[in-house]
Amino acid sequence: MKLVLASNNAGKLAELQALFAPLGVELVAQGELGVPEAPEPHCTFVENALAKARNAALHTGLPAIADDAGLCVEAFGGRPGVDTAYYATLFGYAKSDDNNVVALLEQMAGIDDRRAALVSTLVAVRSATDPEPLIAAGRAAGLITHEPIGDNGFGFDPVMWLPEFEQTFAQLPVEVKNANSHRGKASQIMLGLIRQRWLGP
Repeated sequence: MKLVLASNNAGKLAELQALFAPLGVELVAQGELGVPEAPEPHCTFVENALAKARNAALHTGLPAIADDAGLCVEAFGGRPGVDTAYYATLFGYAKSDDNNVVALLEQMAGIDDRRAALVSTLVAVRSATDPEPLIAAGRAAGLITHEPIGDNGFGFDPVMWLPEFEQTFAQLPVEVKNANSHRGKASQIMLGLIRQRWLGP
């Protein structure tokens, strides 16, 4: 089965390709098929993911899957949340993963409550008008470090400390990260839903 991934994020594509390998699903980034970016005006991950999946399916005629993910910081009332990708731009930086980390650490200077969670919501649709989208959510809770640690991963991986591993996501081997990350947890649920709803008898 070919699925359009409603994203052009290379890190996200590589991670999801590995996670979806057991299904024999081929993920194709929407940019390779000329799909324009979808507006993401909503305040929840699920609404934005649904909008992106429907947009990709509409432009390609193929089933599509979208991931809307972000960092929810307890001390900030759950923000940046759906605005995570643009977090750095709120503080005068150019949009980039590295700048997001810089901005976050600056904003958290002097804050004792370091609790945060990386959240991923996956939505898959068979068509742009699919009345029954598949929805899977995953959450990985931890603490924001005071400086980046580790060289693996992307996004906020170097500053997300996982007490159960006593390491950041950026220090974990890929297979361990994929099994325990927000996106990994959401993907396992989504794999089950696709098997049951789309591939089952």
